[in-house]
Amino acid sequence: MKKSIRIIVSGSIQPVFFNRFIKENADKLGIKGFVRNAGDGKAEVFLEGNSEAVVEMIPICKKGPQHALIRNIEEKEEKYQGFTEFKIMTF
Repeated sequence: MKKSIRIIVSGSIQPVFFNRFIKENADKLGIKGFVRNAGDGKAEVFLEGNSEAVVEMIPICKKGPQHALIRNIEEKEEKYQGFTEFKIMTF
């Protein structure tokens, strides 16, 4: 079964390290979607793929890479969009 979720991560994160950490883990789990900076110490992560893999990725987003201090997580179920890869989005 397919699942999509949008996560907004707030805290003290280094965007370059956080984004790379999220992409590496998403790629390992076969998850598609994106990660991007949302400003004000926030990052937006859109995950979609196999339900089990997406559920496994949520605590990874909550923990973040070494030295990240995650203060808040907002999760929202989304409509499946059919991404073909996981990207680090830039503005």
